Amino acid sequence: MTDSLRDQLLGLGFKPAPKPERKPEARPERRPDPRPGARHAEGRPTGKPGGRPGQGGRPGNSAPRPSQPKPAQAGPAQARPARSREEMDLGKAYAIRAQKEKEERIEAERVKQEEARLRREAKAKVDELLKDKSLNDPAADIARHFPYGGKIKRIHVNAQQLKALNAGELGVLQQNGRYLLVTAALLAEAEALFPACVALKVDPDAPAGEDPYADPQYQVPDDLVW
Repeated sequence: MTDSLRDQLLGLGFKPAPKPERKPEARPERRPDPRPGARHAEGRPTGKPGGRPGQGGRPGNSAPRPSQPKPAQAGPAQARPARSREEMDLGKAYAIRAQKEKEERIEAERVKQEEARLRREAKAKVDELLKDKSLNDPAADIARHFPYGGKIKRIHVNAQQLKALNAGELGVLQQNGRYLLVTAALLAEAEALFPACVALKVDPDAPAGEDPYADPQYQVPDDLVW
């Protein structure tokens, strides 16, 4: 059909036949490459980065590095040398000795505390026994000296008390730093409770040989005031 006929038909109201649409060619579906460094459809690598840029997108060397062997760990025998039998026996002997010394210290401390407790109880009983039973005379002017605790002590008595004291009818007890004149019976009771409280006890029946001052050169008159 010539252009003039086509123009005439278009003028009469005929429309040109539509051109058939061209279907796009079906492109085969590309599956992702499971190999490291492979690229997907957009041209980007989908695996681990292994190639170098600027080489046309070719994957680089993605082979895994060989694992380095770990250094062998030293066993118990290599960590420290085994102790000899002599060292083990010596260490055991030291341990037994240290334990024994510890037990001895604990026992000594226990005994010390027990003795202190008994001493306090005995002194308390003696204090209760001596209430209002002292024979000390406020007007006494005679000093009677006697050894006690490694020192020379004294108590003031009158003439009658001095004679009775030297005859063993009276005695002297120590109570909280004071020296009390008491009867021989009361002295014996206090001695049974707490022997350390007895400061002066004269035994008239004692042989003269047992008295270190029985020698005539040590004789002192009864009326002598020290």
